[in-house]
Amino acid sequence: MPPQIYHHKPARPHHSSLTIPCENSQCNRWFRSVSGLKKHVRSCHVSAPSHPLPPEHPALSPPAENELESNFEPFDGQDEQENPLSNEPLEDQAQCEIEYHPFLDGRPCDENGNFLPPGAKPVLPETPSTNDWSPYRDYVEFEMAELLYKKVQMSGGDINALVDLWRASFIKNGLADEDVPFANKDDLYRVIDSTSGSDVPWESFSLSYNGELPGEDPPEWMKQEFDVWFRSPRAIIQNMLSNRDFCGETNFMPYRKFSKKGEREYKDFMSGEWAWKQADKISVDPTTHGSSFVPVILGSDKTTVSVATGQNEYYPVYISIGNIHNNVRRAHRNAVALLGFLAIPKTEKKYANDVEFCKFRRQLLHTSLACILQDLKPGMLVPEVLRCADMHFRCVIYGIGPYIADYPEQALLACIVQGWCPRCIAWPNNLDGEGGRRSEDHTEVLANFLSPVVLWDQYGIVSDIVPFTHDFPRADIHEILAPDLLHQVIKEDYLHLTYSKKRADEISDDIDRRIAAVPSFPGLRRFPQGRGFKQWTGDDSKALMKVYLPAIEGHAFLDFCYLVRHDTHSDSTIQKVQDAVKDFHHSHTIFETLGVRPTGFSLPRQHSLQHYPWLIRMFGSPNGLCSSITESRHITAVKEPWRRSSRFEALGQMLLINQRLDKLAVSRVDFTARGMLSGMRQYSTNCHKLSVQLNQPRLVELLRRFLYSQAHMNDHDAPSAFNIPLHQCPMFNSRVVATHSAVAYFYAPSDCSGTDGMRRETIRATHLWRKHAARYDCAFVERDPSIPGIRGLDVVRIFAFLSFSHDNTTYPCALIQWFSHILDEPDELTGLWKVQPDTNDNGSPSLEIIHLDCIFRSAHLMPVFGDYGHRFIPPDIDFTNSLDKFPTFYINKYIDHHAFGLSQG
Repeated sequence: MPPQIYHHKPARPHHSSLTIPCENSQCNRWFRSVSGLKKHVRSCHVSAPSHPLPPEHPALSPPAENELESNFEPFDGQDEQENPLSNEPLEDQAQCEIEYHPFLDGRPCDENGNFLPPGAKPVLPETPSTNDWSPYRDYVEFEMAELLYKKVQMSGGDINALVDLWRASFIKNGLADEDVPFANKDDLYRVIDSTSGSDVPWESFSLSYNGELPGEDPPEWMKQEFDVWFRSPRAIIQNMLSNRDFCGETNFMPYRKFSKKGEREYKDFMSGEWAWKQADKISVDPTTHGSSFVPVILGSDKTTVSVATGQNEYYPVYISIGNIHNNVRRAHRNAVALLGFLAIPKTEKKYANDVEFCKFRRQLLHTSLACILQDLKPGMLVPEVLRCADMHFRCVIYGIGPYIADYPEQALLACIVQGWCPRCIAWPNNLDGEGGRRSEDHTEVLANFLSPVVLWDQYGIVSDIVPFTHDFPRADIHEILAPDLLHQVIKEDYLHLTYSKKRADEISDDIDRRIAAVPSFPGLRRFPQGRGFKQWTGDDSKALMKVYLPAIEGHAFLDFCYLVRHDTHSDSTIQKVQDAVKDFHHSHTIFETLGVRPTGFSLPRQHSLQHYPWLIRMFGSPNGLCSSITESRHITAVKEPWRRSSRFEALGQMLLINQRLDKLAVSRVDFTARGMLSGMRQYSTNCHKLSVQLNQPRLVELLRRFLYSQAHMNDHDAPSAFNIPLHQCPMFNSRVVATHSAVAYFYAPSDCSGTDGMRRETIRATHLWRKHAARYDCAFVERDPSIPGIRGLDVVRIFAFLSFSHDNTTYPCALIQWFSHILDEPDELTGLWKVQPDTNDNGSPSLEIIHLDCIFRSAHLMPVFGDYGHRFIPPDIDFTNSLDKFPTFYINKYIDHHAFGLSQG
């Protein structure tokens, strides 16, 4: 009989049916299934697995000290060169059909370009010994350099002060002062600068206006020279391809993947149709057969480092390659590099809208990009031999690939008039109407027959600008503009049209209070004042999307945003995207009726939704080309270096800082590849004292009932642990370790994750979070593994993580409170599941201790604000107590993409 929580509670399926022991004699872990055992063995008892296998469920295991964390062994990738889909679970690969490009198939070769026979091992370069920390003296010196320069970003003066204190301490204790890692800041910088290999120096060129100057008093911009700083894109790409961090995470050939249902699947960039078609064009030349196609991904966006002081705008350009998997590009693991800084021409206000100045500003961008990319052009026609991450040489051939940019930048790149679509010629006042696809060939034909005025007015073409792609083979700017995932949601403007100003403000304030009262969650940004800030960033909008729907109810647009960010798309999900676009266009008519948009919607950003199905088929999942990837690089490549500079002629200092950061990254990759780089309040370990510290008087009883359940997990006729007298349960007086958190690892490649798609999530249970208030997170617990998604899961709230040994067996576990589903289906209005906490007759929480292995991952609950009993929530409710104050909760599927996927199961 399944165990019950308390006598008066209905029967609940058992969640700790661990019946299969680990075969390793030194390991005390038990598992529910053979597949779980195999995944454990591969991750914990094999030092170098041949394939990375992301588990279907998170791995949670006891900690060494105060954090529960499971550690997967690093993957060395030695046998992955023949498997372009190596980060996918093998069971998924076995159930699909994969077709590789027949000619550009990325065959390994020797350093002279001669193809190797199948299965041949690479010729490994000579590597230094594992004791060689050059240019550093030892491990401590390298870690200290990275800590001071990269992590802490300590100023030069503070470094000198620290070294002096260090030296004084050494002398005082009778140690040699030369053992201090660095003599001073200059010594630290010299050591970092002396890092050899993979160094890409900065170069520059200048551009100026070459048109006819006006007779009198020409504007200053016509006489200026504009400096452009850049690094060799070819050298950067060589470093990316050979980065051993990316071994097993790189596709060397275009491929088409089909599910067992026969549906085409689109995931990483090389699974899209664009890469395949480019390979078709390249392979017309038989000398390219056997090569690997390398699509060059670019991105640019102006950014402001300080609004308050002077001219502090910068125009960085970033570069990546389409071969690297999407999750690697999103994981900020050196897969997106700073390529250069473009010039930003300025002029007096009276010339700001001058036709000649606008033309010069546009052409300056395109000419600069064309010059920067010149050293790639020979390799776009004739393959060159490069070493790759799996240590094999390959013949590679480049091509200009997707360009990541927001709409204003897209209009500038596509040489179109603002308000028009850069991909089609739909009219700007009716962007939802018909419009053929743009192309550079089509523009050239029109320019041969129509005047610039007609091109501007009737086609939205800026005809006197030559796009940078015109200079490169197989490149069309209209074809390669990447999808720009929308980050902003429509605000509550309709409130002020529906209600009086006073009433609308009251409702708006209550929405703000609801958002501020959202419970904590791993990685969730808080909005203590609701949405009351003047300027929304992309991160603001994405964070707000996670909590906005349960506060306002209404979800068509949010569903679209989450659908398009799926890690993998198929014909079915693309159809769902199309349906979501239709729903959005149908539902936004309310804003026309109420007067928020009385003339309807004809906005380029909304219009771009229509192109997403085509873009997914061309480029794979859009989450690998999201503009947030390049925006996040602004922080490390522009903003932080600027703050570390003297602010006077800061660009040169910023270039040097970026160069040193690259050198530190090169050293870390090198030391890691050579295997050289392989604690909160303390609780009592006495179970009775711990019971008092946790304020859980029934802790020992619950531990004894947990041990009874574990001992009788295979005896289906045994009564529930909560249906027997306590004296029939095992005695317990062992040492118990209580911790404040556990770390869950689970496969969630659509969210920010590691290079193998594994997401790391900390679940917390602490009496004092950030010295403010208690925090007890919620989590999903597997109820029935045969039922997909949320229907097969329960929700619990965790009050403590515990670990103890009994009869030579170690038990990692958690003290939890159950939540029950209110209905068998999601709420009709919001599409969200509703749950309520289980309580005893006296209103206290129904508690139980469960094995840690049955916890799936964290869950985010948001109050059903309308069930509180008052129209507006009182001001004393905030994020620290909302889980205790409300009777019912939504399971927030918008908290991340993995949770959204669970809700669709």
